[in-house]
Amino acid sequence: MLLTNAHLVTLPRGGDYGLIPRGAVAMEGDRIAWAGPMDDIPTPYRDGPVQDLGGRLVTPALIDCHTHVVFGGNRAAEFELRLNGASYEEVARAGGGIVSTVAATRAAPDDALLADALTRVDAMIAEGVTLIEVKSGYGLDRDTELKMLRVARQIAMARPIEVRTSFLGAHAVPDDYKDRPDAYIEEVCIPTLRAAHAEGLVDAVDGFCEGIAFDPAQIARVFDVAGALGLPVKLHAEQLSNIGGTQLAARYGAQSADHVEYATEADARALAKAGTVATVLPGAFYTLRETQAPPIQAFRDHGVPMALATDCNPGSSPLASLLLTMNMACTLFRMTPFEALSGVTTHAAAALGLTDRGRIAPGLRADLCVWDIAHPAELAYRIGFNPLHARIFKGTL
Repeated sequence: MLLTNAHLVTLPRGGDYGLIPRGAVAMEGDRIAWAGPMDDIPTPYRDGPVQDLGGRLVTPALIDCHTHVVFGGNRAAEFELRLNGASYEEVARAGGGIVSTVAATRAAPDDALLADALTRVDAMIAEGVTLIEVKSGYGLDRDTELKMLRVARQIAMARPIEVRTSFLGAHAVPDDYKDRPDAYIEEVCIPTLRAAHAEGLVDAVDGFCEGIAFDPAQIARVFDVAGALGLPVKLHAEQLSNIGGTQLAARYGAQSADHVEYATEADARALAKAGTVATVLPGAFYTLRETQAPPIQAFRDHGVPMALATDCNPGSSPLASLLLTMNMACTLFRMTPFEALSGVTTHAAAALGLTDRGRIAPGLRADLCVWDIAHPAELAYRIGFNPLHARIFKGTL
């Protein structure tokens, strides 16, 4: 198929939109075969099927590189508690937070978890998302962690979207291991990781490195097993405090360090040296009414790629809109619209270890979005507005 009469946003390496005002894209199978000005369309592509896009703007498809879309129940009651003065940490220490979702997820059958997840995934697809990362972490026992990962895999069979899974067994300490986090890591988390890997359910390994979860030494033991299994790692780091998670992620060459509100200049230098992406999650910052913003300028100064994601989850970020996430990043963190678009395309792909998408160039995946807008900055500028005209997934309109 040849897409013509398009305003292309190619996002080349080099730091600009890469605009081609009267552009065209030729697709063969699930790949981009050629992209450039309409006057330069190679002869072989002129004779195939043509789709005139009427001057609409075309970008790479959107990627949500940090989600928890598979879970049971909801935590609206805790939302109200926080608005009445309780902090996220106080709610967690009182038995709410992640462990309350654990109970609901353990009780939910597979088909119910899938049906609920698809309501959120459908909202993402409707905004042009073609790839999502999905974490486990609301099971905290072998059976439920495996159940979550199986359901995550089923999403890609139920909808035209690609799914990457992350094992997040080191998400919280369950009640039956209260005050015994080391025992939980050795007796539950690591054996479950091995079982999930053996079943082919894991693309990466994640952890929550925080005072209310696990310290760097405990996460390091999980990461050592991940390395032995040949799995890449990523990390929830420096969301509520700085206990060394970002430095740990850098030492292990993590694909991404996520949240990073309390990261420092030294942390930014470490991420840059390691080639680790900083994934910024404004939905959680907004929902928890945090005041410590991530060090965006330090990331810029040291050349750390910044990804953006919804962090879609029932407690700290009940958000399923990447478009709203882009606006939040610009408004709350002073990221630019260009940085926001790169964060949900090129850098989101890098946060998942992928180099074959996130830009418009020959040889890359033909995952594209067609928008009813005139300039890419409109994607981050508007609030509560979805200008998607069409989504192209694996070369199919």
